[in-house]
Amino acid sequence: MKSEKIIINDEFIKLDSLMKFSGLCATGGEAKLLIQSGQVLVNGEVCTMRGKKMRDGDKAQYGDRIVEVSVV
Repeated sequence: MKSEKIIINDEFIKLDSLMKFSGLCATGGEAKLLIQSGQVLVNGEVCTMRGKKMRDGDKAQYGDRIVEVSVV
């Protein structure tokens, strides 16, 4: 599985924005569909809330890619 860190400057980033920003999907609309259909894991569990606040250390997984939020 491919894992990478995504660095943000704010306290959190919403899950759908993280997916688009990190390249897990191409558009916000695609992110919405993937999340609502239960295809995205947050910290190892299915998450269907596209506005889920992803904070430092949280991980999102779609397919074989994992992105971890890192706040600086």
